[in-house]
Amino acid sequence: MATLDRQTPTLVLAHALAAAERGLPVIPLTASKLPALRSPHHGETPRVPCKGECGLPGHGVHDATTDPAAVRALFAAAPRATGYGIACGRAPHRLIGIDLDVDPDTGNDSVGALRLLGLQHLFTLPPTVTVLTPSGGRHLWFTGPAHLAVPNSASRLAPGIDVRGAGGYLVGPGSATARGVYRLAPGTAHLEPAPCPRALLHLLAPPGRPRHAPQNSSTPSAPGRQGEGLVRFVRAARAGERNTRLFWAACRAYEHGYGDELADALTTAAVHAGLPVHEARATIASAARLTSGRPDPL
Repeated sequence: MATLDRQTPTLVLAHALAAAERGLPVIPLTASKLPALRSPHHGETPRVPCKGECGLPGHGVHDATTDPAAVRALFAAAPRATGYGIACGRAPHRLIGIDLDVDPDTGNDSVGALRLLGLQHLFTLPPTVTVLTPSGGRHLWFTGPAHLAVPNSASRLAPGIDVRGAGGYLVGPGSATARGVYRLAPGTAHLEPAPCPRALLHLLAPPGRPRHAPQNSSTPSAPGRQGEGLVRFVRAARAGERNTRLFWAACRAYEHGYGDELADALTTAAVHAGLPVHEARATIASAARLTSGRPDPL
């Protein structure tokens, strides 16, 4: 439990001003991580769909600003604020937050799930700003491109992985909440938010039209040219990436419904690249189990 005293609002304002100076738009938050200013339209009927056009504060993330005078004014209007939120998706950083939750009761391993996604989709996470949460989780900060709005989501990528994008906000480091204080992870205070890896960005903001047939289709697709491309992809693997390429290609093949038909060709390609045949078959079997929802043996 965080200790909230008279100095907390002053310290939080200092943290918020420092964030604003770095180009991060901020708003004051309560100890429950909600916007600290009440809506000026509270109680109005019918409800007013205002996002700050009225010129009054109290519109949540739409109040977020980098102007020091405006930041001070927001916190002066919310003297009990104990934290601050950082608006995502806004210029210049267009921040994207990956929220990795920890749930001891369910044994959720969101960090491991994100690593598995990286293995499946061939991306690695660059060093970036990391904020440790009072519950034992962490927030990873990335920047996004100007042409793409990343939506907010909860556990869509995997259980325990939430995404904060356009219209959302992250609790800033130095914020005191009912559960504790948000802190920068050691070794990341000097970093700038890193650009989001392209493959991860594709997962965060997928195209509106599905790229392939649903996995539960009753009529599996034929391997065709895409299957040939997967085989060439594995065949061209170099030392240190053979297993990763094979696993990724096998997952894609099983997701498209022709994993069994392509298994022998993928095995041959992996052996050509230098992988032992027994290891290649084990990797393909793991991909089959993963895409079918069956757990790997312990």
